[in-house]
Amino acid sequence: MCCKNEVRAAMVHKGYRDLRTPNGTCIPTPLVHRRGTGWRLAACRPVPGSEQGSVPHPTFRHLEQLMAQLLDGVIVMDPTGVILTANAAALRMHGVGSVAGLGATAEDYADRFSLRDGNDRPLKHRDYPLFRLLAGEGYPDLIVKVAPAGEDETRWVHQVRDVTMDEDGGEPDFLALVMSDVSARFDAEARFDAMFRANPAPALVIRLSDQRVARANPGFLDLTGFREEQLTGRTLFALDLLQGMKAPADVRHRIEAGEVGPQMEAELLTADGARRLVLFAGQPIDVTDEDALLLTFADLEPRRQAQDALAAGERHLATLLDMAPIAIAVTADTDGRITRVNAAFAELSGRADAVGRTMDQLALWADAERGRVASQEIATTGSMRGLDAQLMTADGKPIDCLLSAERIDLHGAPCTLWLFQDITERRRGELDLIQAIDATLQDASWLSRSIMDRLATVRRGASSAPAADLSAREREILELICTDLDDAAIAERLGLSRNTVRNHVARLYAKIGVNRRSAAVIWGRDRGIGSPQDTLPVP
Repeated sequence: MCCKNEVRAAMVHKGYRDLRTPNGTCIPTPLVHRRGTGWRLAACRPVPGSEQGSVPHPTFRHLEQLMAQLLDGVIVMDPTGVILTANAAALRMHGVGSVAGLGATAEDYADRFSLRDGNDRPLKHRDYPLFRLLAGEGYPDLIVKVAPAGEDETRWVHQVRDVTMDEDGGEPDFLALVMSDVSARFDAEARFDAMFRANPAPALVIRLSDQRVARANPGFLDLTGFREEQLTGRTLFALDLLQGMKAPADVRHRIEAGEVGPQMEAELLTADGARRLVLFAGQPIDVTDEDALLLTFADLEPRRQAQDALAAGERHLATLLDMAPIAIAVTADTDGRITRVNAAFAELSGRADAVGRTMDQLALWADAERGRVASQEIATTGSMRGLDAQLMTADGKPIDCLLSAERIDLHGAPCTLWLFQDITERRRGELDLIQAIDATLQDASWLSRSIMDRLATVRRGASSAPAADLSAREREILELICTDLDDAAIAERLGLSRNTVRNHVARLYAKIGVNRRSAAVIWGRDRGIGSPQDTLPVP
């Protein structure tokens, strides 16, 4: 029979399935799986014809030499719990320099080291791997966190498995705890898990072996309304989480193959059965204990809702433009071209071909300077109200208008909205009234002075706008206009350029509602600005 030490030595070296003596004369019994978890060695049988004692037996020293060459740590006990030996790898994994540092027995070991399970729950002594081994409980690869007694912070993470050794298939003669140091891997997994759960971006971890959901972070749960237990353990495709992709078969192939998935849009299922537009991508990861794919998502639903609302708003705006009785045109700020006109504008201007052309190309302004001032005002302040201007129709007919404008965004592009209010008939009525009063005043000998004063007041009111809020510079220029100075003389008097004076004059006209210098003089003198007005003759 092969000796007990020979069996023990071969068993500790897990990779050796066959036991042979140095001269090859012994054929061992293969490793036998014990209760589905640990390993044991059955007894060896001698080679026929060999004489017992003719083969050198391995000794305990041979066992220690073999263990010293292993990368895995090994702790060997007898069935009473006495720690017999441990290799250098096992000592390093416990931060001690000798077997004595582990303790003389399993009880001593439990007093020297505190263990936690993979979920960081403290283990009772009876649940320590050494005690479970003594109790005959086999276990597959088990994760334990190890720290010196009295310390809360984990020092090492071990993946342990049990090995039992016997000579005759009966009670074990020796017990071994084989361990691998997985601290680096576990640290990486812990860091990944912390980052995965803290990341606000929704994400899933999919196992490549069966395409089942392994993890869902809080961001994904918040986005979809699912609970984690509704997702984990179920396949991505059985849940039908993703729809609306451009190439669903290709996406499924990439996920099953664990390939990098390019960014693409999809409709993501939510807990209430609705769908949200998302942008997702897949990336293989190797920080977990099995091959996996990380799927990350970006929520595009708010963007879609905003785009839908914007499109609806623009449709409503287009409807309002078409229905408005006032002439309206929209120009692009980038090049000044007209992008939209309503029916009232086409009727007023006679220009059905205005879209795609600028106002200058259409020669829309009777006074080009007035158009330039309007454009400058909009560029400076973003809006303009009630500017007195004349619009030229396609057949060259001038139309008196009150011009207003506002900068807006249309289809995501900056534009200017122009409104042209036709006041030609009103202006014609005012002129007719003034002419009638002038004709009456030419022969006023039969009128009393009180009637003449009332007619003069009516005449002044018909040709002027209500009082306006003028700036100090505008009032100063109006005073000089009312003293019969032209733009050149005003520029010289104030030390300004003629262009600056013209800009002030244009804004002044817009505020007081006139479009001629003489009307501005009348407006100012009616309000006590400039030279006094000539008095009417007394009958």
